[in-house]
Parts: sequence; structure tokens; C-alpha cells
Amino acid sequence: MKELFDQISFEVSKLATKRYSTSFSLGIRFIEPKIRNAIYSIYGFVRFADEIVDTFHDYDKEMLFARFKGDAYTAIEEEISLNPILNSFQDTVRKFHIDKELIATFLKSMEMDLYKNNYDYDGYNEYIVGSAEVVGLMCLKVYCNGDEESYKSLKYYAERLGSAYQKINFLRDLSADYNKLGRVYFPGVDIKEFNECVKQKILLDIEKDFLEGYKGILKLPKNSRFGVYLSYIYFYSLFQKIRFMRPELILQKRIRIPDSYKFYLFFNSYVKNKLHLIQWQN
Repeated sequence: MKELFDQISFEVSKLATKRYSTSFSLGIRFIEPKIRNAIYSIYGFVRFADEIVDTFHDYDKEMLFARFKGDAYTAIEEEISLNPILNSFQDTVRKFHIDKELIATFLKSMEMDLYKNNYDYDGYNEYIVGSAEVVGLMCLKVYCNGDEESYKSLKYYAERLGSAYQKINFLRDLSADYNKLGRVYFPGVDIKEFNECVKQKILLDIEKDFLEGYKGILKLPKNSRFGVYLSYIYFYSLFQKIRFMRPELILQKRIRIPDSYKFYLFFNSYVKNKLHLIQWQN
């Protein structure tokens, strides 16, 4: 039965999410069950594409990415794939009417990582749109579940939140991106001259995105807002940790939030929500 294969496909996407990201997994658990699988499928798709360009160094990454890209479009067209990640993703694309333009924009940014190591301002902004903002919009399509007016009103905020997440990821992974992959995403930044002034300038830009993104979280439908709020709490705590770190330490290692502190953050947020201390706007 196709239903059984679809169920297995979503379970694979869920497993991929859990193994690759404890933080996102915890947040997704607080999203309404009937749309939860769709978010797992989007994360699984995005994660696999990113893995190809970032980690498969002993293989022909260009060939693997081209195959993955072609298989994704074929899965969407034929409404089935023997790749469970792509099968669950195509199901979500179809059910929630995710625009193919969003998918194409995402894949274009991932492909940029195959060929570009340094970015000017235009390339930097283009990469963030494709790698993060449109992913937020894919998820927003699921949260709004056919309500186009709600989608349009929240679109700007979803883009800003995705941008904040990606930029803080760039800072968190600054050491690994430069030392292992030879990449520098921030335009005009010379790693050899990365100092407190440069760091604070980047953080100021990120904080603006965080503030705008938070406004949107408060307006999200009930089916998803607390789960997205939890992801925000995690990324903002990462932002705060980096704010008080010396630049030379950021260049030495990947910045992490300990699992014990993640659970504290999530439990604290859960209590605040139960006590109605978070001022949702709908």
C-alpha cells in the first residue's frame, strides 16, 4: 500500500531531523500533530541537500547534487519517489501548495556552495534568501495551511527570522567554514582581521532580523507558534553566547549550546507559555 510507504517516508524524515538537530526536533514536537510530519519532511529535504555540498568531500559532489536536484523535481512531478526523504517532501509540496519557485531558489543557493568560497554583498544576500528565507516560507505554507491572507501577512517576518537563523549559523560555524571548507560568507570580512568591532557590527545586523522575526512568531497560527518560539529561544541564546565571546575563541571552535541548557531553555519557555506570560497576538 502506498499509504504504508508514505508513512515510512515520513518516519525517515523524522529520524533525519532528530539525528541532525536536537534543537529543531524539540521545537517540532510542539507543533500540531497533523502538520508535524510536513515540517519533518522539509527539514529532511533541506538537510540532505546541505549535506551533499558540505560533507561529501570524498565523492563527486557536483554529480550527487545534480542527481538529488533532478530526483526532487521528478518526485514532485510524479508524486512519488523511492528516496523516502524526497517522497515525504513531494507529498508536503503537493498538500500544502509549496511554490516550486521557493524550491528552485533554495537549490540554487545550495549549488552556490559547490563553487563559491567568498561572497560580495549581493551574493551574500542572494545566498541567505535561498538557504534560509525561502525555507522559512516553505514552513509558513504549512503553518498557514491554505490561508493565503495569513501567509502574505506573515511572509516578511518569516523571511527575517530565517535570515537571523542563517546569519547566526554563519558566526557559530565561522571556524569550521573557514578552516575546513575555505568559505567566508560575510562580505568584506577578512578572517585574519576578525575582531570585536567586526563581530559587533555583524551582531547588530542579526539582532534587527531577530526583532522583526519575533514579531511574526507572536502572530503565527496556534498550530505552530510555540514550536517556532522554542526555535527562536534556542537561536537567540546562541546569539547571546556569541555576543560575550572573544573573537579569537569564535575562530577556534564551533559554538554550541549544551544539551542540558537547551532543555532548561525549553522547559522555562514551556512554563511561561502555560502561565500565559507570552503575549501572543491572536
